[in-house]
Amino acid sequence: MLRDDLQNALKTAMLNKDTLTTGAVRMIIAGQKEKDVEARGKGQEKATDAELLSMMQGMIKQRNDSIKMFMDGNRPELAEKEKAEIAIIERFLPKQMSDAEVSQVIQNLIKQTGATSMKDMGKIMGALKSQYAGQLDMGKANGIIKSLLS
Repeated sequence: MLRDDLQNALKTAMLNKDTLTTGAVRMIIAGQKEKDVEARGKGQEKATDAELLSMMQGMIKQRNDSIKMFMDGNRPELAEKEKAEIAIIERFLPKQMSDAEVSQVIQNLIKQTGATSMKDMGKIMGALKSQYAGQLDMGKANGIIKSLLS
């Protein structure tokens, strides 16, 4: 479904001569192809939607870092381009969970996995990535997990 949405968005953007959207969607598709190659190396036919959503979250994080650098470097026009790309990428992600929802999910996972210390953090992060990929910011989740386990 995600793959079809990307292809349809690319066709629409090209027909509308929307160069920004065309470029951003092509970038996502290129990342998707890289993930597919990685998946074939692991014996899978193609990357899962969860892996693709996680990849797109990474793309958003990269753009947020770039925005900060462009603003520090007094290049607001480049920061605006990055913000526009984030908006395009976010169109393909599921609805983002609120901080309260993320905290509740993490508390439930801690109970399910029996996590008691920071040594168990990997179990929780793995469960989050597999079950909620693209729905939450893993950086924020990391901080919540640390506060709950310490």
